[in-house]
Amino acid sequence: MERLNDLTKPPGSLGRLEEIAIWAAGVQGQCPPQPFRKPSLVIFVGDHGVARTIGTSAYPPEVTAQMVRSFVAGTAAVNALAGVADVDVRVVDISVDADADYLDDVAPQVVAHRIRRSTGSIHIEDAMTQEEAQTAFDLGAHIADEHIDAGTDLLIAGDMGIGNTTPAAALIGVITKHNAAEVTGLGTGIDDATWMRKAGAIRDAMTRGRAVRDDPMALLAAISGPDFAAIAGFLHRAALRRTPVILDGTIPSAAALVVDRMEPRARFWWIAGHRSVEPAHNFALERLGLEPLLDLQMRLGEGTGAALAVPIVQAAIACIAQMHTFDEAGVSR
Repeated sequence: MERLNDLTKPPGSLGRLEEIAIWAAGVQGQCPPQPFRKPSLVIFVGDHGVARTIGTSAYPPEVTAQMVRSFVAGTAAVNALAGVADVDVRVVDISVDADADYLDDVAPQVVAHRIRRSTGSIHIEDAMTQEEAQTAFDLGAHIADEHIDAGTDLLIAGDMGIGNTTPAAALIGVITKHNAAEVTGLGTGIDDATWMRKAGAIRDAMTRGRAVRDDPMALLAAISGPDFAAIAGFLHRAALRRTPVILDGTIPSAAALVVDRMEPRARFWWIAGHRSVEPAHNFALERLGLEPLLDLQMRLGEGTGAALAVPIVQAAIACIAQMHTFDEAGVSR
């Protein structure tokens, strides 16, 4: 703050850029902070049984595997936005509802760590076993380690999977104590009848989730999915290794709420990239005490909002690092 107030500008005149610069200096442990050299985005992909069972999405589950191929080919929205922001992109199949050989011709390594195929229907059964939840959590931690060991200094968790806003809303509702109607959004653009089915599924999942609300791993197993558990492990390990994260939308923020219950200090390593139009996302951000950098009415996921926020973070760092002080510039105070 002392350096910011000594730069050639009125105090506070750069608004939230100054807040971001302070965060960057804090997570780097130096002032002025340095530009992030190697931001990386990992897309955790998984389908959800509730979407196939009762139809909570505007798209069929087959779209998930098709989108994975788009990520691998570099032709999806997140690839375009990450390219602008100079962010590396990796995609990992955690629980896609497709035969394991669907990428054999282009990128078999994407499926190498799959935990299971899709999930249980969370309104009537657990999404997975606690053993699977722990395995997915450990996988996410391992993926974070891989990137940090390779020099990544800024991480983003992206998501993709048909039906994933249903468990996200259920998790957020249980943890923040909001009801199903409050947390149920339109997801990929559903109609009123689908919204009613989705809200009912979220209500029933929340009833099941409340029984294990105080056990983070049991809660993940009951009403989330391996993709959520992997993101939670990813965020948890990043904080332990003092590596900052830009949170994307509803799904990573739901996982972040679970991590926050495991380790409340983890949130100091996170900044919110954007505000999703999903109502549950607002409740998650409020609980985490995070004010998003962008509000562009986005709801795509994939890590797109966080990727868009990277240049803003880099710009905030440039201001505090490259601007002269009044004395250096010979400007009267």
